[in-house]
Amino acid sequence: MATKHEQIIQYIESMPVGEKLSVRTIAKNMGMSEGTAYRAIKEAENNGLVSTIERVGTIRIERKNKENIETLSFGQIANIIEGDILGGRKGLDKTLSKFIIGAMQKDAIDRYISPGSLMIVGNRNDIQRYALENGAAVLITGGFETEPEIVALADKLEMPILRTTYDTFTVATMINRAMTDQLIKKEIMLVGDIYTRLAETRYLKIDDTILDYRKLNHESKHSRFPVVNHNMRLVGVITAKDILGKADSITMERVMTKDPIIAKEHMSVASIAHRMIWDGYEVMPVVKDNLQLLGIISRQDVMKAMQLAQRQPQVGNTIEDQILEGLEVSHTMIEEKGVPVYQFQITPQMTNNLGTVSFGVLCEVISSVSKKVLFQFQKRNAVIEQMDVHHFKMIQIDGIIDIHTTVFEVGRRSSKLDVEVYLENSIVAKAIVVCQMMERT
Repeated sequence: MATKHEQIIQYIESMPVGEKLSVRTIAKNMGMSEGTAYRAIKEAENNGLVSTIERVGTIRIERKNKENIETLSFGQIANIIEGDILGGRKGLDKTLSKFIIGAMQKDAIDRYISPGSLMIVGNRNDIQRYALENGAAVLITGGFETEPEIVALADKLEMPILRTTYDTFTVATMINRAMTDQLIKKEIMLVGDIYTRLAETRYLKIDDTILDYRKLNHESKHSRFPVVNHNMRLVGVITAKDILGKADSITMERVMTKDPIIAKEHMSVASIAHRMIWDGYEVMPVVKDNLQLLGIISRQDVMKAMQLAQRQPQVGNTIEDQILEGLEVSHTMIEEKGVPVYQFQITPQMTNNLGTVSFGVLCEVISSVSKKVLFQFQKRNAVIEQMDVHHFKMIQIDGIIDIHTTVFEVGRRSSKLDVEVYLENSIVAKAIVVCQMMERT
């Protein structure tokens, strides 16, 4: 039988797209507490079933597949621009294909407008009406009102008409930024993308014995398994270390490790890699919020995913990308022990309010150089574990710094580097960097 939490999720899934819902209404209709309803609605939001829009409330939306994450819905646009919904609420779940700025004559719009687009316009009622009639949503800037018949048309066509107090330039900038953010998110690999599903997962139940563990260990050649109760909720993990010297008749409940480290579908693979590499976990259980077992993620899967991610081109332009565009190998300086010297020029965007290099930018440059050097040395990618940076002198705008590195400790799991930053042959910063090394795949 489904739990109360699961019953609410099923109820939300049965609601029509565009329907409003609230904690109080769900609790009353389902005969459950508001706390239970709140937790279920938050999970539904994480799963893409509902969306909370400012000044509108929580609405049922169409679940979007991850491959479509680069698109934005009109409901999300309303949230981004802090806008009001004047009409066409049933179309809030529809996705934006492009946006058009309506600063042209009506007869010139035909070549640009298309179904699914967003017309950004001021108090031009004729353009607002024309956009809706041609399948486009409307965003009115400057906080202007519109005619009641245009609102009625939006409701009839189920295409949103939004309003914001921002000007056209600000709104276009905000939407462009949101689109870029979505592209970057698309490239971030999550546990949900790579973990082994329950149907293919080997696990033990709480009343299974050590003999059952030995059989499963022999069949699968694995030594670490999740342990679940009769409701398939995770209660522990069992490893070869836990059963040493124990009789075959002893149950899992008596020897398993309780409160194990877990992973969830929405966690990034990078964060899980950090934990698995450093603590030496072979596998990690993947669970729902209520600890129901979904499957496992293995260290080998994580390593393959991380190696692949670092070889893929980045679609979005992150702050890291912008900082490191100017990083290059110096061809005028002699390499020390085969390690290249890197150069980096400080541009105005890289500085703080005093006109000197931002400490965060300097740390990012040191981090990137460290990873590049370790890859050259060991042909393995690295994750920064710790960095101790000492900043001795100010680095001004347009200054060109040279980054020298010395690898003084190389291990199977971690490496350490000494990094020195020079400006005009004078040392201006120094760092000790500790990195986790990824396994070769």
